[in-house]
Amino acid sequence: MSDVTRSPEAVEPLSPDEETVIRALGRVMYSLPRAIDADMVRERRLSLIEYLTMMHLSEAPYRRLRMSDLSVACEMSLSGMTRIVSRMEKQGFVQRVKCEEDGRGWNAALTDLGLARLQEAWPTNLASVRRHFLDHLKGMDLKRLGAALQSIAT
Repeated sequence: MSDVTRSPEAVEPLSPDEETVIRALGRVMYSLPRAIDADMVRERRLSLIEYLTMMHLSEAPYRRLRMSDLSVACEMSLSGMTRIVSRMEKQGFVQRVKCEEDGRGWNAALTDLGLARLQEAWPTNLASVRRHFLDHLKGMDLKRLGAALQSIAT
C-alpha cells in the first residue's frame, strides 16, 4: 500500500510547524506570482508570463524554443502559450519560425527588440522577487532550501 493510500489511523498528523508551512506554501504559490506580475505590469507594462517567455527564450540556443517546450518551461498549456506568443509577435518581441528539424512544428524566437525589452524589465523583476520573496529568507540556508524545493518539484 502506498503512503498516500494508507488508512488515516496510520498517518501521523502534522505538527503545528508543519501545518503552518503547508498552509503558508499554498498562499505563497498563489500570491507570489500575482505580486510580481502586478509590479511588472505597473512599472514596465509587461506581464510576468511575457517576461518569463522572453527569459526562457533568451536562455535557449539561438534564442529559440519549440512552442511545446516553451509552454512546458512557462508551465502553460500549448494553446495559452500560443496566445501569449501571438500577442508578443504583434509587438515585435518574438517571431514564430518553422522548425528546421522536422518542418511540422513551430519555434518561438526572441527578436533583438524582445531581448532589449527583457533587459529593460530585468531590474524591475529582480527588485520584485527580492522584495516579495528573497528578503523574507534572510539568514536561511538558501542552498539547502533550493535543493529541497528542487527535490519537491521533481
